[in-house]
Amino acid sequence: MTGLPYLDAATVERLVPMGRAVRILEDALRAGLDPEATPQRPIVDLPAGQLLLMPAAAGRYAGVKAVTIAPGNPDRELPRIQGTYLLFDGHTLTPLAALDGIALTSLRTPAVSALAVGHLADGDARRLVVFGSGPQAWGHVLALREVRPIEDVTVVGRDQDRAEALAGRCRALGLTARALPRSGSAEALAEALAEALAGADVIVCCTTAREPLFPGKLARDGVTVVAVGSHEPGARELDGDLVARATVVVEARAAALEEAGDLLIPIREGTITAGHLAGNLADLVAGRVVAGTGPRVFKSTGMAWEDLVVAAAAYEAWR
Repeated sequence: MTGLPYLDAATVERLVPMGRAVRILEDALRAGLDPEATPQRPIVDLPAGQLLLMPAAAGRYAGVKAVTIAPGNPDRELPRIQGTYLLFDGHTLTPLAALDGIALTSLRTPAVSALAVGHLADGDARRLVVFGSGPQAWGHVLALREVRPIEDVTVVGRDQDRAEALAGRCRALGLTARALPRSGSAEALAEALAEALAGADVIVCCTTAREPLFPGKLARDGVTVVAVGSHEPGARELDGDLVARATVVVEARAAALEEAGDLLIPIREGTITAGHLAGNLADLVAGRVVAGTGPRVFKSTGMAWEDLVVAAAAYEAWR
């Protein structure tokens, strides 16, 4: 194998803009792609973190993403998540191209969320609360603007400087934005968070938290909540109260019931059962999910089919 083309981050971003990524994912589901048929990804624990292998095949292509998660890397001024994608011809399994795996993840994760929000959130959803201040938080701001008229953003982050910086980037887009204060009395901080959540139309959680980020009772009926930060059975961003009240949509039931602590923990606690899940993304796109009167939750863990369809689109645009 010689001369295998490599599509770097800038190339991937140029070839597949965010709005196009959302449409590509929806088109794949409407064409009959079954998320439940995607192979489960093996997760290998390593001394420095984890190695995830994400294989998939669909249509004319197959592919695999190798991703590493190294929690200690930020202290070394290195990315916490790194990876590479390898795209194959689906019929001959000949390698076609390698792609920047993190650019792919940074693109498809918010695009998947936007796809779900486009079917779950009210059409006039304008006020967004984002937990987290990293690349995924920024990506979700960009992605949700493709499907809803977002005009106001509140950033909730552990690092005040990074949260303020993200709010500044949002203002540069013409949005009204602020970072929630992290200093002050506990009562004042709790009141500020409660006020932000009470006014939110969409809440997005893009963190490395292992415990719920906020009391679920603060999420009003009708709000759409997206949780993308956790892919481990013992970690969650949402509490059982919120999940129990909500219409819950997942990428795929099999994957969610294997990896999503946001759901597995309340199942283990007896708060909900597996039957509480209202449907997967294919059900949502096909109109088979009927939202109840409570909150609407989309829980994402990331799936290999999403990487594949976006990587294939990038390759076809490059070729």
